[in-house]
Amino acid sequence: MYTLLHGLYKYLVQKDEYFILILGLDNAGKTVRNQKSLDNLWLSMNPSKITTTVGLNIGKIDIAGVRFNFWDLGGQEELRSLWDKYYAESHAVIYIVDSSDREKISESKETFDRVISSEHLIGVPLLVLANKQDVPDCMGVREVKPIFNQNAHLIGRRDCMVMPVSALNGTK
Repeated sequence: MYTLLHGLYKYLVQKDEYFILILGLDNAGKTVRNQKSLDNLWLSMNPSKITTTVGLNIGKIDIAGVRFNFWDLGGQEELRSLWDKYYAESHAVIYIVDSSDREKISESKETFDRVISSEHLIGVPLLVLANKQDVPDCMGVREVKPIFNQNAHLIGRRDCMVMPVSALNGTK
């Protein structure tokens, strides 16, 4: 009887859970932080002192009975080989592009193409964020979008959007 009641209780209070990958090259600006600590961090820390993710950061947000788990994976070349271990469990991919680094945009696009080519990510929605829009002379969405749409056949019929953001300013 206890098992039945316990199972019923778990069913009634369970949350739908979704896993979202945050990917991109190192120094693209994708690190997940708690919003409260982020506000305090900007007041007390020089943004140039923020280090890159080594391994994995996890963020969780609960909204109306739904839990969103964000997996922020390190973007260093040595760590990218581990990304595919997370693909099968993910429900969406957020790909961060450093729109101020024109020299690495082709490497970022090639990495993006490898990610979306995975059979585990077929049909998974994609969000490409052109980060660092606060930097003068950065590439805008009109410049970034055509670069990432060159292999539109890899994106296929899945939902995909490119948006400009500034993680530093918290603006979009």
